[in-house]
Amino acid sequence: MSKFGTLILGPAGAGKHSRRSSFYVNLDPAAEDFEYAPDLDIRDLITLEDVMEEMGLGPNGGLVHCFEFLLENLDFLSSALEPLTDEYLIIFDLPGQIELYTHIPLLPALIAHLGRMGPLNISLCAVYLLEATFVVDRAKFFAGALSAMSAMVLLELPHVNVMSKCDLVKGVVGNRELKAFVRGDVDEVMQGEATGVDDLPGASEEGAEEQRAEFPMDPGRKENVMNGASFKRLNRAVAGLIEEFGMVQFLKLEADEEDSVGAILAYVDEAIQFHEAQEPREPPEMEQDWDG
Repeated sequence: MSKFGTLILGPAGAGKHSRRSSFYVNLDPAAEDFEYAPDLDIRDLITLEDVMEEMGLGPNGGLVHCFEFLLENLDFLSSALEPLTDEYLIIFDLPGQIELYTHIPLLPALIAHLGRMGPLNISLCAVYLLEATFVVDRAKFFAGALSAMSAMVLLELPHVNVMSKCDLVKGVVGNRELKAFVRGDVDEVMQGEATGVDDLPGASEEGAEEQRAEFPMDPGRKENVMNGASFKRLNRAVAGLIEEFGMVQFLKLEADEEDSVGAILAYVDEAIQFHEAQEPREPPEMEQDWDG
Protein backbone atom coordinates (compact mmCIF):
# COMPACT_ATOMS: atom_id res chain seq x y z
CA MET A 1 0.00 0.00 0.00
CA SER A 2 1.39 3.41 -0.96
CA LYS A 3 2.07 6.01 1.70
CA PHE A 4 3.13 9.62 1.21
CA GLY A 5 4.97 11.99 3.50
CA THR A 6 7.05 15.11 3.76
CA LEU A 7 9.83 16.17 6.13
CA ILE A 8 9.41 19.81 7.18
CA LEU A 9 12.84 21.39 7.76
CA GLY A 10 14.19 24.86 8.37
CA PRO A 11 15.33 27.29 11.05
CA ALA A 12 13.25 27.79 14.16
CA GLY A 13 10.47 30.32 13.62
CA ALA A 14 10.13 29.71 9.89
CA GLY A 15 6.51 28.63 10.32
CA LYS A 16 6.82 24.88 9.89
CA HIS A 17 3.54 24.00 11.61
CA SER A 18 0.84 23.54 8.98
CA ARG A 19 -1.77 20.98 8.01
CA ARG A 20 -4.25 19.72 5.43
CA SER A 21 -5.93 16.26 5.37
CA SER A 22 -2.95 14.67 6.97
CA PHE A 23 -1.36 12.69 9.75
CA TYR A 24 0.76 15.11 11.72
CA VAL A 25 3.91 13.72 13.39
CA ASN A 26 5.77 16.05 15.75
CA LEU A 27 9.45 15.07 15.93
CA ASP A 28 10.56 18.10 17.96
CA PRO A 29 11.09 16.95 21.56
CA ALA A 30 11.27 20.58 22.71
CA ALA A 31 8.09 21.83 21.04
CA GLU A 32 5.49 23.51 23.24
CA ASP A 33 2.98 25.46 21.18
CA PHE A 34 1.02 23.89 18.34
CA GLU A 35 -1.52 25.35 15.97
CA TYR A 36 -2.76 21.79 15.43
CA ALA A 37 -2.56 18.93 17.90
CA PRO A 38 -0.11 16.25 16.69
CA ASP A 39 -1.50 12.83 15.81
CA LEU A 40 1.81 11.33 16.94
CA ASP A 41 4.18 13.17 19.27
CA ILE A 42 7.81 12.27 20.04
CA ARG A 43 7.29 13.87 23.46
CA ASP A 44 5.21 10.83 24.41
CA LEU A 45 8.45 8.87 23.97
CA ILE A 46 11.08 11.34 25.16
CA THR A 47 11.35 15.07 25.88
CA LEU A 48 14.31 17.41 25.65
CA GLU A 49 13.60 18.82 29.09
CA ASP A 50 13.86 15.39 30.73
CA VAL A 51 17.08 14.56 28.87
CA MET A 52 18.74 17.85 29.85
CA GLU A 53 17.71 17.40 33.49
CA GLU A 54 18.63 13.72 33.85
CA MET A 55 21.80 13.63 31.74
CA GLY A 56 23.16 17.14 32.28
CA LEU A 57 23.27 17.88 28.54
CA GLY A 58 22.78 21.22 26.80
CA PRO A 59 19.99 21.86 24.28
CA ASN A 60 21.91 20.69 21.20
CA GLY A 61 23.45 17.64 22.86
CA GLY A 62 20.09 16.76 24.38
CA LEU A 63 18.38 17.01 21.02
CA VAL A 64 20.92 14.69 19.42
CA HIS A 65 20.36 12.19 22.26
CA CYS A 66 16.57 12.36 21.72
CA PHE A 67 16.98 11.40 18.08
CA GLU A 68 19.44 8.63 18.92
CA PHE A 69 16.83 7.29 21.37
CA LEU A 70 14.14 7.52 18.68
CA LEU A 71 16.30 5.50 16.29
CA GLU A 72 16.59 2.83 18.98
CA ASN A 73 12.80 2.76 19.35
CA LEU A 74 11.50 2.96 15.78
CA ASP A 75 8.51 0.80 16.68
CA PHE A 76 7.10 4.01 18.20
CA LEU A 77 6.75 5.32 14.63
CA SER A 78 6.04 2.06 12.83
CA SER A 79 3.08 1.02 14.98
CA ALA A 80 1.30 4.33 14.31
CA LEU A 81 2.20 4.74 10.63
CA GLU A 82 1.78 1.22 9.26
CA PRO A 83 -2.06 1.27 9.31
CA LEU A 84 -2.28 4.56 7.37
CA THR A 85 -3.58 4.57 3.79
CA ASP A 86 -2.64 6.74 0.84
CA GLU A 87 -5.39 9.25 1.62
CA TYR A 88 -3.10 10.81 4.24
CA LEU A 89 -0.17 13.11 3.71
CA ILE A 90 2.14 12.24 6.61
CA ILE A 91 3.82 15.43 7.83
CA PHE A 92 6.99 14.98 9.86
CA ASP A 93 7.63 18.26 11.68
CA LEU A 94 11.32 18.47 12.61
CA PRO A 95 13.28 20.71 14.99
CA GLY A 96 14.92 23.86 13.68
CA GLN A 97 18.47 22.98 14.76
CA ILE A 98 20.46 22.57 11.54
CA GLU A 99 22.92 20.11 13.08
CA LEU A 100 20.39 17.32 12.58
CA TYR A 101 20.44 17.57 8.81
CA THR A 102 23.77 19.12 7.94
CA HIS A 103 26.59 17.09 9.47
CA ILE A 104 25.14 14.37 11.74
CA PRO A 105 23.79 11.21 10.01
CA LEU A 106 20.69 10.93 12.22
CA LEU A 107 18.09 11.99 9.66
CA PRO A 108 19.50 9.79 6.87
CA ALA A 109 19.13 6.82 9.25
CA LEU A 110 15.53 7.84 9.99
CA ILE A 111 14.79 8.28 6.28
CA ALA A 112 16.19 4.80 5.60
CA HIS A 113 13.49 3.43 7.91
CA LEU A 114 10.64 5.61 6.66
CA GLY A 115 11.37 5.80 2.93
CA ARG A 116 10.78 3.67 -0.13
CA MET A 117 13.67 1.34 0.64
CA GLY A 118 12.60 0.87 4.28
CA PRO A 119 9.90 -1.17 5.97
CA LEU A 120 7.32 1.64 5.95
CA ASN A 121 7.67 2.33 2.20
CA ILE A 122 6.70 6.01 2.38
CA SER A 123 7.26 8.16 -0.68
CA LEU A 124 9.00 11.15 0.92
CA CYS A 125 10.12 14.62 -0.02
CA ALA A 126 11.80 17.30 2.07
CA VAL A 127 10.35 20.80 2.38
CA TYR A 128 12.84 23.37 3.65
CA LEU A 129 11.29 26.59 4.98
CA LEU A 130 13.30 29.81 5.19
CA GLU A 131 11.63 32.87 6.68
CA ALA A 132 11.40 35.78 4.23
CA THR A 133 12.85 38.20 6.80
CA PHE A 134 16.23 36.55 6.12
CA VAL A 135 16.43 38.53 2.86
CA VAL A 136 16.80 41.78 4.80
CA ASP A 137 20.31 40.64 5.77
CA ARG A 138 22.21 39.13 2.82
CA ALA A 139 24.63 37.27 5.09
CA LYS A 140 21.72 35.65 6.93
CA PHE A 141 20.03 34.73 3.66
CA PHE A 142 23.18 33.11 2.26
CA ALA A 143 23.62 31.14 5.49
CA GLY A 144 20.04 29.89 5.19
CA ALA A 145 20.46 29.03 1.50
CA LEU A 146 23.69 27.17 2.28
CA SER A 147 21.87 25.22 5.00
CA ALA A 148 19.11 24.33 2.52
CA MET A 149 21.70 23.12 0.01
CA SER A 150 23.42 21.07 2.71
CA ALA A 151 20.11 19.39 3.56
CA MET A 152 19.49 18.66 -0.14
CA VAL A 153 22.87 16.95 -0.45
CA LEU A 154 22.72 15.02 2.82
CA LEU A 155 19.12 13.77 2.73
CA GLU A 156 19.09 12.71 -0.94
CA LEU A 157 15.33 13.25 -1.23
CA PRO A 158 13.17 15.18 -3.68
CA HIS A 159 13.38 18.68 -2.27
CA VAL A 160 11.15 21.77 -2.23
CA ASN A 161 12.55 25.05 -0.85
CA VAL A 162 9.95 27.50 0.43
CA MET A 163 10.31 31.12 1.49
CA SER A 164 7.69 31.53 4.19
CA LYS A 165 6.06 34.57 5.81
CA CYS A 166 6.50 36.72 2.69
CA ASP A 167 3.88 39.12 4.01
CA LEU A 168 6.37 40.26 6.69
CA VAL A 169 8.69 41.90 4.17
CA LYS A 170 6.08 43.79 2.15
CA GLY A 171 7.11 47.42 2.11
CA VAL A 172 10.59 46.51 3.35
CA VAL A 173 11.96 44.65 0.33
CA GLY A 174 10.93 45.56 -3.21
CA ASN A 175 9.16 43.00 -5.36
CA ARG A 176 12.01 42.86 -7.88
CA GLU A 177 14.60 42.37 -5.16
CA LEU A 178 12.51 39.64 -3.50
CA LYS A 179 12.21 37.83 -6.83
CA ALA A 180 16.02 37.81 -7.11
CA PHE A 181 16.27 36.07 -3.73
CA VAL A 182 13.55 33.59 -4.67
CA ARG A 183 15.23 32.73 -7.99
CA GLY A 184 18.62 32.40 -6.32
CA ASP A 185 20.00 35.03 -8.69
CA VAL A 186 23.27 35.64 -6.84
CA ASP A 187 24.52 38.37 -9.19
CA GLU A 188 21.41 40.47 -8.71
CA VAL A 189 21.27 39.79 -4.95
CA MET A 190 24.88 40.92 -4.60
CA GLN A 191 24.44 43.96 -6.83
CA GLY A 192 25.71 47.00 -4.97
CA GLU A 193 27.30 44.91 -2.25
CA ALA A 194 30.86 46.15 -1.78
CA THR A 195 33.72 44.02 -0.53
CA GLY A 196 34.94 46.91 1.62
CA VAL A 197 35.49 50.68 1.48
CA ASP A 198 38.88 50.37 -0.15
CA ASP A 199 37.50 48.06 -2.86
CA LEU A 200 34.70 50.30 -4.06
CA PRO A 201 35.26 51.53 -7.62
CA GLY A 202 36.15 55.20 -7.42
CA ALA A 203 36.16 55.25 -3.61
CA SER A 204 38.19 58.18 -2.40
CA GLU A 205 40.93 57.94 0.18
CA GLU A 206 39.14 60.69 2.12
CA GLY A 207 35.99 58.57 2.31
CA ALA A 208 37.98 55.56 3.39
CA GLU A 209 39.66 57.57 6.13
CA GLU A 210 36.28 58.77 7.40
CA GLN A 211 35.06 55.14 7.51
CA ARG A 212 38.16 54.04 9.42
CA ALA A 213 37.77 56.95 11.85
CA GLU A 214 34.13 56.04 12.53
CA PHE A 215 34.91 52.34 13.06
CA PRO A 216 38.46 51.97 14.43
CA MET A 217 40.08 48.70 13.47
CA ASP A 218 39.16 46.80 16.60
CA PRO A 219 38.38 43.22 15.45
CA GLY A 220 36.10 42.75 18.44
CA ARG A 221 33.69 45.51 17.39
CA LYS A 222 30.53 44.28 15.71
CA GLU A 223 30.60 47.21 13.26
CA ASN A 224 34.04 46.20 12.01
CA VAL A 225 33.10 42.54 11.71
CA MET A 226 29.84 43.16 9.81
CA ASN A 227 31.18 45.96 7.60
CA GLY A 228 34.72 44.79 7.06
CA ALA A 229 36.18 43.66 3.75
CA SER A 230 36.89 40.14 5.02
CA PHE A 231 33.28 39.58 6.05
CA LYS A 232 31.98 40.81 2.71
CA ARG A 233 34.47 38.66 0.82
CA LEU A 234 33.21 35.70 2.86
CA ASN A 235 29.65 36.58 1.80
CA ARG A 236 30.73 36.62 -1.83
CA ALA A 237 32.52 33.28 -1.45
CA VAL A 238 29.39 31.65 0.05
CA ALA A 239 27.24 33.23 -2.65
CA GLY A 240 29.60 31.92 -5.31
CA LEU A 241 29.35 28.40 -3.87
CA ILE A 242 25.55 28.54 -3.96
CA GLU A 243 25.64 29.84 -7.52
CA GLU A 244 28.15 27.19 -8.61
CA PHE A 245 25.91 24.35 -7.46
CA GLY A 246 22.81 26.07 -8.88
CA MET A 247 20.50 23.99 -6.69
CA VAL A 248 18.73 26.50 -4.45
CA GLN A 249 15.62 28.36 -5.51
CA PHE A 250 12.53 29.11 -3.46
CA LEU A 251 8.76 29.11 -3.80
CA LYS A 252 7.02 32.04 -2.11
CA LEU A 253 4.48 31.17 0.57
CA GLU A 254 1.85 33.41 2.12
CA ALA A 255 -0.01 31.11 4.49
CA ASP A 256 -3.16 33.24 4.54
CA GLU A 257 -3.60 32.99 0.76
CA GLU A 258 -5.26 29.80 -0.42
CA ASP A 259 -3.71 29.94 -3.90
CA SER A 260 -0.20 30.26 -2.44
CA VAL A 261 -0.70 27.26 -0.15
CA GLY A 262 -2.28 25.27 -2.99
CA ALA A 263 0.71 25.94 -5.25
CA ILE A 264 3.14 24.65 -2.62
CA LEU A 265 1.06 21.51 -2.07
CA ALA A 266 0.99 20.92 -5.83
CA TYR A 267 4.80 20.94 -5.88
CA VAL A 268 4.87 18.54 -2.92
CA ASP A 269 2.41 16.18 -4.62
CA GLU A 270 4.56 16.24 -7.74
CA ALA A 271 7.72 15.51 -5.75
CA ILE A 272 6.20 12.49 -3.98
CA GLN A 273 4.42 11.33 -7.18
CA PHE A 274 1.10 11.31 -5.38
CA HIS A 275 -1.13 11.48 -8.46
CA GLU A 276 0.82 8.83 -10.35
CA ALA A 277 0.05 6.29 -7.62
CA GLN A 278 -3.70 6.89 -7.61
CA GLU A 279 -5.97 4.25 -9.09
CA PRO A 280 -8.04 5.33 -12.09
CA ARG A 281 -11.56 6.22 -11.05
CA GLU A 282 -14.72 5.53 -12.93
CA PRO A 283 -16.54 8.70 -13.94
CA PRO A 284 -19.81 9.25 -12.07
CA GLU A 285 -22.90 7.89 -13.80
CA MET A 286 -24.78 10.59 -15.62
CA GLU A 287 -28.53 10.52 -15.96
CA GLN A 288 -29.46 11.05 -19.56
CA ASP A 289 -32.68 12.65 -20.67
CA TRP A 290 -33.76 10.25 -23.46
CA ASP A 291 -36.95 12.19 -24.07
CA GLY A 292 -34.98 15.29 -25.09
